[in-house]
Amino acid sequence: MSIFTPTNQIRLTNVAVVRIKKGGKRFEIACYKNKVMSWRSGAEKDLDEVLQTHSVFVNVSKGQVAKKEDLTKAFGTEDLTEICKQILAKGELQVSDKERQAQLETMFRDIATIVSEKCINPETRRPYTVNLIERAMKDIHYSVNTNKNSKQQALEVIRKLKETMQIQRAYMRLRLVLPGKEAKRLKEKLKPLLQVVESEDFDDQLEMTVLVDPGCFREIDEVIRCETKGRGNLEVLSLKDVEEGDEKF
Repeated sequence: MSIFTPTNQIRLTNVAVVRIKKGGKRFEIACYKNKVMSWRSGAEKDLDEVLQTHSVFVNVSKGQVAKKEDLTKAFGTEDLTEICKQILAKGELQVSDKERQAQLETMFRDIATIVSEKCINPETRRPYTVNLIERAMKDIHYSVNTNKNSKQQALEVIRKLKETMQIQRAYMRLRLVLPGKEAKRLKEKLKPLLQVVESEDFDDQLEMTVLVDPGCFREIDEVIRCETKGRGNLEVLSLKDVEEGDEKF
């Protein structure tokens, strides 16, 4: 005698569950392990690589599918893909203590690596090692937030570490070309955004090699594009102005 699984139940194994409470009810989606954080960070953009099924559940482990009327009432739509995206974005990822600890350790290391890549010791102009950044993060008792991506948290860490150690974003080296008639005016306008002017050469136009904070790049680019109407030019010579070799401790 055959035993049939009820039509409102789906059996899934080896899943990562994302859960949300909405409208007084619990809703869950079944995802592939290690894919939820990739989706949230933007590294994974294919929803089918994240979701095991586009179904929405009341309980994934029991395979109980949510009722259509409950979904419509809670989310204002019956589009399952859209509902899955909402749960992915705002829901809580259910993981074991062991998995959570591994996830936190991996993210902690990722953040430290980004900080190491983006920053230098301003006295030596050399980068700090990842291990030293990790120790510094522990010293300030930095807690990883799994709902934010590593890049966002790296910028937070840089701000906090500035309070306890000599650290700054590595400057970008740029070449600016400004049309002759407007060169003086534009140079004054750009001056607050430039950290170091390494060289200047004026013929029929002003050519400058400068060091800037990466956070100012977009503003400099916008000024040159808008103010010169395409007659000026901005070229990235190097993303990081650092001395060769790693700082050793």
